[in-house]
Amino acid sequence: MSFVVIHTICKRFAPVIAPSTSRGVHCQATGSTENSVCKTAQERLMAETATLYVHWPYCEKRCTYCNFNKYISNSVDEGRMERCLKKEAETLITMSGVKRIGSVFFGGGTPSLAPASTLNSVLETISKHAYLPKDAEVTIEVNPTRAASPKLRDFRHAGVNRISIGVQTALCGLVFCNSRCIELGKQLFPGRLSVDMIFGRPSQTVQQWMDELHQILPLLGGHISLYQLTLERGTKLFKQVGRGKYSLPDEDTLLEMYTSAVQILQNHGLFRYEVSNFASHGCESLHNKNYWEGGQYIGVGPGAHGRFMPQGETIRQARIQTLEPDSWMYEVEHKGHATRKAVPLNRLNILEELLMTGLRTTEGIPHQHWTSVSQGSSNLWDLCQVCTGVQDLLTAELLMLDSLGLRATSQGLLILDSLLPLLVSCLQDYYSGHKREKE
Repeated sequence: MSFVVIHTICKRFAPVIAPSTSRGVHCQATGSTENSVCKTAQERLMAETATLYVHWPYCEKRCTYCNFNKYISNSVDEGRMERCLKKEAETLITMSGVKRIGSVFFGGGTPSLAPASTLNSVLETISKHAYLPKDAEVTIEVNPTRAASPKLRDFRHAGVNRISIGVQTALCGLVFCNSRCIELGKQLFPGRLSVDMIFGRPSQTVQQWMDELHQILPLLGGHISLYQLTLERGTKLFKQVGRGKYSLPDEDTLLEMYTSAVQILQNHGLFRYEVSNFASHGCESLHNKNYWEGGQYIGVGPGAHGRFMPQGETIRQARIQTLEPDSWMYEVEHKGHATRKAVPLNRLNILEELLMTGLRTTEGIPHQHWTSVSQGSSNLWDLCQVCTGVQDLLTAELLMLDSLGLRATSQGLLILDSLLPLLVSCLQDYYSGHKREKE
């Protein structure tokens, strides 16, 4: 079985919902076409709430490992980009029928290159078309350079109340960490500063990784995300490794890196609450939590992803916006949004996603939440009982099923990628069996 720490949906899943009081409140969080009237206050809240992701696609340079949707440009039309971000946010919020935006995340690219005034303008637009609580989590990704430090105060005044800082080393052509930027971030955003680190870099040893963690510990602001470096086809690093210029750590080394990090962070008061995410109490990412719980979200900007039910539809859609910034802006200017692809998601599709994301968390999937999302069409007890493969995982203590719900054990989290295909297959067999029974 392989060990892989997935770079989660987290910020980029971007990777929503849609009720309208004029047509009744529908349980769009489930995508159900049956019994669509929400029966509980929780379901109603799910149907009326979404998070929102905003993608700023520009970077100063492309890191050797990165295959995200980003562009290097010396002549960014910031005014045009701002107008289009506002327009698409307005269009998609209206299209979704969402009444409340629970959190906002500015990702990229390098969104800290954007003017603070653009962030403020986008947030104001969101507030005009849905309720955005004053204490809603508003996050921006920041590169810890000297140039970024002066902008942190501007971001705070613009409405940002949480920052996520990417901390790397000079290996692979990555940026140096500027500790001053992190220290200032801790002052301006107390308890709401996250640090991202990548492990498994070329020629990196376990000891080097542990030394890096110990160096960053004094700078932490209550949250850290650890991502295993993965080779992405088409990147410079992929070609370099292919030519033999670099070699990556083997699986045993990666496993030791990860488990050592879990212990080091736990000793420092930072506990794992998701495969890649660690936090002290009260410092968890609320925006990412919505992804893992299968909530709805709106994606705004080039290449952004979304999951919501447009008004007038009966099931949720997986949506992706046009990738290239100039084409994206043209489409937004001419039709209000630049959705390039919208794929309908039935109930089974939504449960598959919930299974894959919910089990990434240490809490797992509570019974009540699964029943709510499935609209009573299944429950975790029955699902686990009818599948021999799941029973084997429970017996091997890789999964745990109790009165709280279904979750992966500490050992299960280490090989979660190997467990998920079996679980998804069991879920598909369960629903296909029920469909045959009805026929």
